[in-house]
Amino acid sequence: MKIVFVVPPQVHLLDITGPAHIFYEAKVFHPELELCFASIGSSAEVESSAGLFFSRLTPFNSYTLSTGDYIFIPGIDYSILSNPAFLDSAQDFFGWIREQHASGANICSVCTGAFLVAEAGLLNQMSCTTHWGYFSRFTARFPEAGLKRNRLFVEDRGVFTSAGVSSGIDLSLFILERLFGQRLAYEVAKITVVYSRRGADDPQLSVFLRHGNHLEDRVHAAQQYIFEHLGEKLLTATIADHVNMSPRNLTRLFKKATGLTIGEYLNKVRA
Repeated sequence: MKIVFVVPPQVHLLDITGPAHIFYEAKVFHPELELCFASIGSSAEVESSAGLFFSRLTPFNSYTLSTGDYIFIPGIDYSILSNPAFLDSAQDFFGWIREQHASGANICSVCTGAFLVAEAGLLNQMSCTTHWGYFSRFTARFPEAGLKRNRLFVEDRGVFTSAGVSSGIDLSLFILERLFGQRLAYEVAKITVVYSRRGADDPQLSVFLRHGNHLEDRVHAAQQYIFEHLGEKLLTATIADHVNMSPRNLTRLFKKATGLTIGEYLNKVRA
């Protein structure tokens, strides 16, 4: 599975390094993850908004992605986003984004990276979000995009947009959880010292990880089973049988580990 991190000019450092480090840590558990770093143009070197340089980048059009791959597009300085010369020079890049999405790749943006996704035409009639400081400018430029305010991140048909800065880390953990399960996401969160998740009332926020900061393997297994069978009628006895426990013992342990009863947990994840 390829994960291509695009490094545009004047990139915001944490927007790119935060998600990249999350997937770097995940490679310990899933070495098949391939992390790639691409430039928008032909240059192999890009200066960030903080003055730190990225080098040995590969041109974006060197990559052809397929279903299940991911592209991360970080935020950049708004002066670049509002520069007609830059936007004109990036037309081939926008076309490449559209082609990869059409081939089944997932497109992920952090902060003002949503502007680049919108410039590619991928957010028309799509739910999305961006950094709160750019809401008015975003809606003025892209009136056909379905901007969601005060959301940590939003997913719509293979396009993920996040609010900015460290929300890219939250989005990356959410994607890991979806790909490899709640326990893996928890382990990576623990390694990177991400112990609390923002936006607890956000329906797009992963309820699985919010109630997963515990070390009870049997409860993790029960939560994973619930996650994988949300569309079915789930009985406590069925879940308990899956983790080789009695319903009574699982009920007690589940409440102790998560702070929720199994019924309360089911209601939250199905909300």
